[in-house]
Amino acid sequence: MKKSFTITILFFLLNQIIIAQNITAKVIDSKTNERIAFANIIINKDDNLISNSEGNFTLSQSNSDDKIELVISFIGYITRKITVEEIKNLQYIIKLEPAIFALNQVNVSNKEINPYQIIANAKANFQKNYVATGKSIKNEIFFRKSSSFNPSILDVAIDKSSGFSKNALKTANEQMTAFTSKLIVQPPRQFVDMLCNKYSFQTKKDDKFFTNDKLEVVKATILKNENSATSLDELQEKATNILIVHLDTTKFYRIKSGLFGSRDTISFRKDFNRKKIKTTENHLTKIKNDLDYFLTENSVGNQTKYDFFHNPEYYNYFYEGATYNDQNEFVYILSFKPKKSKAKYVGKLYVNENDFAIIRADYKLVDGKKVNNLNLKFLLGIKTFGDKSTGTILYKKSTIDDRYFIQYSAFETGQYAYVNRPLKFIELSGGEKDVVAFDLKIEGYSSEKKEYFSINRSESNQNVVEKIIEKDFSYIKIKCYDSKIWKDFSTIEPLEEMKQFKSID
Repeated sequence: MKKSFTITILFFLLNQIIIAQNITAKVIDSKTNERIAFANIIINKDDNLISNSEGNFTLSQSNSDDKIELVISFIGYITRKITVEEIKNLQYIIKLEPAIFALNQVNVSNKEINPYQIIANAKANFQKNYVATGKSIKNEIFFRKSSSFNPSILDVAIDKSSGFSKNALKTANEQMTAFTSKLIVQPPRQFVDMLCNKYSFQTKKDDKFFTNDKLEVVKATILKNENSATSLDELQEKATNILIVHLDTTKFYRIKSGLFGSRDTISFRKDFNRKKIKTTENHLTKIKNDLDYFLTENSVGNQTKYDFFHNPEYYNYFYEGATYNDQNEFVYILSFKPKKSKAKYVGKLYVNENDFAIIRADYKLVDGKKVNNLNLKFLLGIKTFGDKSTGTILYKKSTIDDRYFIQYSAFETGQYAYVNRPLKFIELSGGEKDVVAFDLKIEGYSSEKKEYFSINRSESNQNVVEKIIEKDFSYIKIKCYDSKIWKDFSTIEPLEEMKQFKSID
C-alpha cells in the first residue's frame, strides 16, 4: 500500500513537471512552409507575444496549460485560434493560411489607387493617430540588445616611457598583445535581455505638456565574455586598465590623445576610485535613457530616419496591392525607393484604409548609402561610417486612448571604424612628470541590434505612478542562454546565434 502510494505521488509530480514545461512553437506559411516573422500572438485575450525573425515563440509556464487559447495573426493571413493542446498535437508547428485573394486584385473601387495620395493622407492624420492624449499608462516591455565588434586590425604598442621600468614595459606589452590577440581570434559579442514596467503620465504647465516616466526593472540578464570589449570606448577602457596596473599607484594622471587633451583625471588609488564610483551613472538611469532614446529614434515621428514618410518628394512610391489585418480592416501596401539623392531607404509601408495610420514599416539602407560619414584619417587618425540601417516597426491601436503605439520594433546598425593615434598618460605634478605613451591602431566593424516589444499595455493612475519609488538593479550575469530564467515571463524567443553563444572568461 505504501509502495503504491509512493508511485502515485511520483507519477503526480512527474506529470506536474511535464505540464509546467515551456512551450516553443514555430509559425509558418501553410503553402510554402516559410517561417512567418513577427506574427502577433494574443494569449487568453490578454498578454501579447510575437514570433521572432525565425518564426519561433515560447510561452511562459503559466501560459502552457493545454486549455490556454491563442489567437495568431499576421497581415495577409487568416487569423487562427488554437489551444496549447492543439499545438502539441501539431508537433509545435502552426500553419497560417494566406488570404484567399491575390493582392494585386484587391481594389476598394473602380478608381486607380494613388500611392502619393495615400502618403499625403497618412501625413495629414499623423497627429490624430500617434500623438498621445496624456493618459496614465503602464507598459510591460521586453527589451533586447545585442552587440558585437569584429576587429580586422588591432595593434597596441607601448613606447618606452618614463612612467615604466624596463620590466614593467615588457610585461605591459605582453599583456596588451595577449589581450588584442584574443579579441582577433574570438571577436566579442554581448546580449542583454530586460523585462520592465514603464509607467508614464503627462502634466501640463504653461500650456505645454510634459511626460513623466517611472521605470521598474523586473529582471535583466547579460551574456558576454567578461574580458572582451564590444565597442571602441570599451576597448580603450580595457587597454587603459592594463596600463594603469603598471603606473605609480600614488600619482594622478591626465590622458592626452592626439592633438587633444582630456580633463579626466585617473588614478589607481582606491580612495580616488571609490569617490569616482559614486558619481557613475547607475543601471536604471542608463536603461531609462536607452529606452527613451530608442522610442524617440524609432517612432514614425522621427523625421530623419522616416524621411520616406515625412519627405515624400525624395521617393517614388508604388501601390503593391492590399490585404486585411487581424481586425478585418483594409490595408494598403506601398513600396518605396529613392527618387532623389537625399533619399536613403528602400522598403514597404502598410497603411490602414480607415484612418491612414502606418501600421507597419520595413526599411533598409540602399546599397552604397551611409547614415553617417566622418573621415579625419589624415588629421586625427579617425575614420568611421555607418553602412547598415535596417528596421521593422509594428503599430497597434490602443483601446485606452484610440491612438497607435509601438507594439514591436527592431533596429539593426553596422559601423566601420578606423583609429590610428597616440595616447599619453601625463602625470599631474609641478615638477618632472612621468609620461607613458602608446600607439593605438584599430580597424574593425561593430554591429548592434535592439528589439522592443510591448507585452501588455494598460491604463494606470497618476497618483499611483507618482508614489512609485524607482530602484536601481543588477544584471544577472550568465554564461549561456538559459530559458529557465524566463520561464515565468513572456519574452521574445532568442535567435539561434544567441542560443549557441557561450561566455569565455
